[in-house]
Amino acid sequence: MPFGAHMSIAGGIARAFGRGEQVGCETMQIFTKNERQWKPKAYTAEEIETYVQEQQRTQIQPVVVHDSYLINLATADPDLWEKSLAAFAGELERCALLGVPYVVSHPGAHTGSGEDAGIKRQAEALNRLFDEGVGNSVMVLLETTAGQGTVLGWRFEHLAQIRERVQHAERIGICLDTCHIFAAGYDIRTAEAYTQTFADFDRTIGLEHLKVFHLNDTQHQLGSRRDRHQHIGQGHLGIEAFRLLVNDPRFREHPMIIETPKGKKMTEDTENLTLLRSLREEA
Repeated sequence: MPFGAHMSIAGGIARAFGRGEQVGCETMQIFTKNERQWKPKAYTAEEIETYVQEQQRTQIQPVVVHDSYLINLATADPDLWEKSLAAFAGELERCALLGVPYVVSHPGAHTGSGEDAGIKRQAEALNRLFDEGVGNSVMVLLETTAGQGTVLGWRFEHLAQIRERVQHAERIGICLDTCHIFAAGYDIRTAEAYTQTFADFDRTIGLEHLKVFHLNDTQHQLGSRRDRHQHIGQGHLGIEAFRLLVNDPRFREHPMIIETPKGKKMTEDTENLTLLRSLREEA
């Protein structure tokens, strides 16, 4: 069960590996560019070569990419939709260049057009990209969301409906965020609740499509629909939820990536990863 964290790419994309190594990452998540800007700077051949060398040196794998927060493939605004489509195509292509298998993406926000319309637009965008072969075999992992505002993905049914509408469904998987599902109303704090939530997921989407976890505690109560991450065991989820998860044999090979608060020295990442590993019980 590889554990890791989201790492900064400041100073160059390959620099993320040294940071990941510093805090004890076995896997990690990165952005492929500044996540707050639309237009990326193209990678040089040297940057790609250094990235590959650093991955080989550190053996941090898989690397998972998170797309830009600006992208909204569910919007009814045609200009923003086309802009988002182009930006997401770039994310897929950069993943392909770097040999990254997964790009995590929040389902978009319907911004008032309604959930059905938003789901349709999201699937339409993915179908267009996949039909054109953008990103080769890079898999898009739709992330469970907290459900703030008009954002889609806070119900398992949303993710299932998007996947069902995508013609190349083999390129669609799921990233489950523990903070987000709790905020959306799915409880995992006890063995009974944990079993029920994952049974719901399996019945609605299928556990075989779950590829990556984001492990985050939360600052808010069950069903709050508020997305505020907290350190492992220090929020309303509590330590038992994470003990259940890291000892679930069904997820033994799944990357477990934290997105918990961190300072400049990243000691918090080391502490959270150490705590998660300490919860593992002997087989």
